[in-house]
Amino acid sequence: MQPSVLVASRSISTCGGPLLFRSSVPMFAEPLKKKKRLDPQILKAREDRKRKKIEKSIRKLEKVSKTLKPIDEVQLMASLSNELDSRQRPIVVHSNDKLEERIVAAKAWSMYKHDEHFFNLQVINDLEYSQQRALNELREVSEDLYLAAVDIDESLLTCQLTGPVETPPIENYQSPDGEYIDISKKWD
Repeated sequence: MQPSVLVASRSISTCGGPLLFRSSVPMFAEPLKKKKRLDPQILKAREDRKRKKIEKSIRKLEKVSKTLKPIDEVQLMASLSNELDSRQRPIVVHSNDKLEERIVAAKAWSMYKHDEHFFNLQVINDLEYSQQRALNELREVSEDLYLAAVDIDESLLTCQLTGPVETPPIENYQSPDGEYIDISKKWD
């Protein structure tokens, strides 16, 4: 059995006690340099150059915005343009009776789906009301049974995931350098 060794250490800081002293970040700062006075004409010339540069870039963008980019999908293949007449569908004109029949069918379908949705909501409300009423009656009978009924059963979710937290490195793995070939089209 080895005897324990006591090590006494002292640190110096401004907060925490009289023997603690630490330098803080502001103490490392250098004194600010004195600003040089510039000629107002030089400042004005700089601002003018900046303004002209911005105006030039705006003009350039306005010129580019007027030109349209070609779209490959809009261009029609020559074989399809030759078959254009044979591919045209005839214009079908429906009678008023047929149009009214379609409108009536659409309204009937809409009404049916509305009634179905309302019925489903009613069933859900009835089930929730019955469940709440049964829980209230159970609470009147026994508080312990009520708490057991309301308690979440963790055994219903039997999904357990176990596995390694970290994967070991693959030996002799050559990582990709991240280069790729840019195939996007440029329109000038």
